[in-house]
Amino acid sequence: MKTVLVVAPHADDETLGCGGTILKLVKQGYKVHWLLVTGMSIQSGFTQAQIEKRDSEIKKVTEIYGFTGVHQLMLPPARLETLPMGDVITPVSKVISEIQPEQVLTVYRNDAHSDHEIVFDAVMSATKSFRYPFIKRILVYETMSETDFGMKPEDGGFRPNVYVDIDGFLTKKLDILEIFESEVSQFPFPRSRKALESLAYVRGSQCNAEAAEAFMLIKEIL
Repeated sequence: MKTVLVVAPHADDETLGCGGTILKLVKQGYKVHWLLVTGMSIQSGFTQAQIEKRDSEIKKVTEIYGFTGVHQLMLPPARLETLPMGDVITPVSKVISEIQPEQVLTVYRNDAHSDHEIVFDAVMSATKSFRYPFIKRILVYETMSETDFGMKPEDGGFRPNVYVDIDGFLTKKLDILEIFESEVSQFPFPRSRKALESLAYVRGSQCNAEAAEAFMLIKEIL
């Protein structure tokens, strides 16, 4: 059975960007691991109630997706830029070395959220082919409310060149998204059921599918 690692800076990024793909891969028999880089803590300014709610959400999402493993680094959200880069790279590298994924899915570097940029850079450092020869494919996914608001003038924008047909998985993806109650709202809020459904149809129209998720291929070794 082949192994895939899905890296998410925050819980819900994986669902926004590749929830349908995760469901499809699990159904196809892949071992899919979820790496959560940041996590709520008292030290990060969250209440005990918020922490317990998020823990419950993560547990529910894990069960629905059928993840083989969940790896939580518990780094401070929205504060990754305050850490030495090695403090992010080292735990990411440890997880990758332990599970030895063939494919890695992570966030787009030029998203609006600084955590996404740092996580992308850490993943690139932790997937060098001469140290991690088992990794054959690296994809980045788009995250509604972050990728579409990445307005850096030097950035060419998210230009997908890989599509995954998620027809048959879209409704379940949207149901999972709504488990993260504090992260979603009603349309036209970007992290909404309607917005995600609309994006899936647009991506589907680009690859002759009913619904799809889009990725940019960073590396592939054949």
